[in-house]
Amino acid sequence: MTIPPRLRRTLTLLTRDASFLALGAPLHLFTGFLLFMIFGLVWEIIEGQDGSVPVVLGFALLLAVFSAPALTAAQRWRFRRLLGIDIPRPGWQRAQRQYGYHCLVGILLGGLEVLLLSLLLTGVAATTVYVWIWGVSWEWRADHPGYTTQAFYVTLAGLAALAAAPALAAALVRLETYVGPGLLGPDPSEDLARRVVDLTESRDGIVDAADAERRRIERDLHDGAQQRLVSLALNLGLAKATLTDLPPEAREVIDAAHREAKDAIEELSSLVRGLHPAVLDELGLDAALSGLAARAPLPVRLRVDLPQDPAERVAPAVEAVAYFVVSEALTNVAKHAREASRAEVTVTRLGGILRVVIADDGAGGADSSRGTGLTGLAQRVRSVDGTFRMSSPVGGPTVMSVELPCPR
Repeated sequence: MTIPPRLRRTLTLLTRDASFLALGAPLHLFTGFLLFMIFGLVWEIIEGQDGSVPVVLGFALLLAVFSAPALTAAQRWRFRRLLGIDIPRPGWQRAQRQYGYHCLVGILLGGLEVLLLSLLLTGVAATTVYVWIWGVSWEWRADHPGYTTQAFYVTLAGLAALAAAPALAAALVRLETYVGPGLLGPDPSEDLARRVVDLTESRDGIVDAADAERRRIERDLHDGAQQRLVSLALNLGLAKATLTDLPPEAREVIDAAHREAKDAIEELSSLVRGLHPAVLDELGLDAALSGLAARAPLPVRLRVDLPQDPAERVAPAVEAVAYFVVSEALTNVAKHAREASRAEVTVTRLGGILRVVIADDGAGGADSSRGTGLTGLAQRVRSVDGTFRMSSPVGGPTVMSVELPCPR
């Protein structure tokens, strides 16, 4: 006989829930038994009935105190094994919540579990009442002529109990999954703080990996493609200088190729510097920004106020972000800042904050919401928990302020 899928699923869930509740009942009622015994011993002490009661009471109190961690571990195993809910191990600061769960909430849950399991067992027994009746003697059946009608009503009551058991068991399990993890596990604020720390460490690892990848690409371009282009330009220059007897058309081709090779070298050098300049690793942020200011198409006033001690140097990832911000900002000034005649870059370190300010005297009107490169700058700054501010009223001036965390 094939069991319908819906009924099979209901039976599977009922079996899981019943097993979960059956394991929870003795764990919950064990604490209730200890408390009942402790209260009874205290009452006997008050009545003064037995001089040995204080010793037994002390033993019961120690058992109640030291059994709480074991009960918590057992409850955590029950949730994990039967429901797939992993309750993190609580810290010692959460001890009072654990005792509250075992001594108050657990006893109430244990009572509900016993009632539900009793309902389930009673339903099974009532549903199979005809089997029990046919197992008794024939004389008993002869002495109770109306037993078949009574058994019919008992069977209906058993079927009703079994029909209600899955929903009631599921409701009680949901109640336990709502109460248990909150009292047996770590505090939600502690869990949130741990998640924030984990995400911060993961984000830092991604930023460091991306920075390392940019450095690798910069080295590959500098040592590979750029060197090949330099060699090509040298060969074309040598051919242009030595092969003087070539036709004019051939000389023009060589001359054009030579110019293209030099232009490609210049573009590749700019690309390499934009990815991660070698001077940034070797000499630091001050020297790297000085090179940017010198290559800018408009006058740039640069002021860098950073500690000279190498031990207090800013982290490489933060230096890379600061360099990228200044490089992109000066590029935007040269391309988009109308009527700009000069720019000013200020880099200072105030405690654990690296502050970068780029200003120009252009016509203003820059807006990061219009899909410009300013959105990418802001995202790059936020990747290291920095803040990005932009002020660019129509008519100017434009001021970009970036603050990057650099704890000592």
